[in-house]
Amino acid sequence: MAKFEEGLLYSESHEYIRVEGEFGFIGISDYAQHALGNVVYVDMPEVDDEVTAGEEFGAVESVKAASDLISPVSGTVVEVNEALEDEPELLNKDAFANWIIKVQLSDPAELDELMDVEAYKKVCE
Repeated sequence: MAKFEEGLLYSESHEYIRVEGEFGFIGISDYAQHALGNVVYVDMPEVDDEVTAGEEFGAVESVKAASDLISPVSGTVVEVNEALEDEPELLNKDAFANWIIKVQLSDPAELDELMDVEAYKKVCE
């Protein structure tokens, strides 16, 4: 059974964002990692790349499938989770503790378009 974390915002494509001030930590939900199965590779953008809300910024590959990563917000990548390069399976161990990219938000109003945990649970039912 998938876990859901309070206090995060979610997109319909199963990414989450944890907002801390002007920054957001973006990853995939526990529901998404369950659906993918064993993650074997994470394709991430470079630091200083721009991401756009609703557009692809990378991909997660599992033994079963590859899934595009869709950014829930627009902004500039300030950090990537380099641990995932060597251990992509960290997403399976704890999807919420292992964010994929950290972005500086360029339009915080975009957060209003995302779902809270209760709305996201309904999408996953």
